[in-house]
Amino acid sequence: MIKKGTWVEIEETVLTPKERSQSIPEETKETPLKCWIRGNCLQDCEIGGEVEVETNVGRIARGKVVEVEPGYDHSFGKYVQELSYVGKQVRDIIKE
Repeated sequence: MIKKGTWVEIEETVLTPKERSQSIPEETKETPLKCWIRGNCLQDCEIGGEVEVETNVGRIARGKVVEVEPGYDHSFGKYVQELSYVGKQVRDIIKE
């Protein structure tokens, strides 16, 4: 069980193969267009289950949970919970 508020990565299908543009290559048309979004889950969930997440900028997205507390593979290090709200805090301070 993944608890509400946990940092997760979801997979969202943006376009199904039928919705893809006809001007792209055939092999591309045959696959769905997907994106991966990270955020805090808004309810308890399981890996592979559907969940809504809220990103650090406040966007709500829905998709299939693919990873719990995902890290970064491009040398920025692993997920650090204490840093997850810094961007939002800075924007709040700037608004004041």
